[in-house]
Amino acid sequence: MSTVLIVIGLLVVLVIIAGVVQYAGPGKGRGRTGLKHRFGPEYDRVVARHDGDTKAAEQELSERVRLHEDLHLQDLSAEKRDQYLAQWTALQERFVEAPHEAVAEADHLVARVAEERGYPGGTHHDDQLNALSVEHAHQVDGYRRVHHAASSEGRDASTEELREAMIGARELFERLVGAHPEKSGHHRTRDADRNSNFSLRPKGSGA
Repeated sequence: MSTVLIVIGLLVVLVIIAGVVQYAGPGKGRGRTGLKHRFGPEYDRVVARHDGDTKAAEQELSERVRLHEDLHLQDLSAEKRDQYLAQWTALQERFVEAPHEAVAEADHLVARVAEERGYPGGTHHDDQLNALSVEHAHQVDGYRRVHHAASSEGRDASTEELREAMIGARELFERLVGAHPEKSGHHRTRDADRNSNFSLRPKGSGA
């Protein structure tokens, strides 16, 4: 076989390899199937935000995974976990009388817990959301909604919208503190049980 044919063959192989790498991306779970499975509803949201451009959306999600790998995440101590659970229970009770204030404090509490776990600080909200979405793709939208409800843009939100936002954020909160059954092998504390059963219904709602 001539040298020219060998060189051409090698170039063809390199082009094929480059195409595979570009499509799948480095790292586990960064191919199209892996990203869709990993991010679930967040995958669809990012694709929609990129006007259906799946390549651009997957590049963004792959970058989220890459940045997440550089984080130094840590669990909360049992003392901190119980402290945060108690704070959340107090917020739920406050919601009955002052839903807007309770939602705003819940937004700050989730941001504080996430930062203590090792995620980007709450002052960099978009970065924090992106980092959280890598492991909590099915819960991060609840935090996104409670953050919106707590902002000036959400000041006209109804009590029911605030309640739904609070419940959505609670799912992420429980996972971050280690109270969710899928994240912890221990039995829930009394405060965690109260969190799950509390209806967040304002007084006079009839529910």
